[in-house]
Amino acid sequence: MLQRLGARDFESVFRLMTLSFPEDEYRTREGQRALFDDPAYRLYGLRGEEGLDAFAAAWTLTDHLFIEHLAVDPARRNGGVGGRFLDAVIAESEQPAVLEVELPETDIARRRIGFYQRHGFFLNDYEYYQPPMRAGQEKLPLFVMSTGAPLNRAQFERTRDELYARVYKYGAKG
Repeated sequence: MLQRLGARDFESVFRLMTLSFPEDEYRTREGQRALFDDPAYRLYGLRGEEGLDAFAAAWTLTDHLFIEHLAVDPARRNGGVGGRFLDAVIAESEQPAVLEVELPETDIARRRIGFYQRHGFFLNDYEYYQPPMRAGQEKLPLFVMSTGAPLNRAQFERTRDELYARVYKYGAKG
């Protein structure tokens, strides 16, 4: 089911990324491709008969596996593929996982949070901003979710600071 993907899979991953996320939630084509040079960056995929059914982009950090992107091909959604795939990605790591979610201000954001909660994630209600992914963009207000248990403030701040420095190459506090 779960496969490690590499640079050869970039075009399929980037196509699914552009179908699944607004432009301010992923890097430019060149920026995304450059991540393959970072040993902490990992891509996981699920292949089907038609090609790539799902992918997860993740980072191995000090205390967590950070799932930066998780996407299922629109034609394969709502059939349990995403949940099984997410569970497999989490099981691949010995570390607890963290990810970012939109604020629960829309039905789709609330459904997304509920999906992650059904898969063992806890919503951490601390102020957090995703740094800009591209030049000229604004930071995005989000929440961080974590597996295992909610993060206490000190854990959250360490995680936030490492995300900013390691993943986003952004000043420690934004």
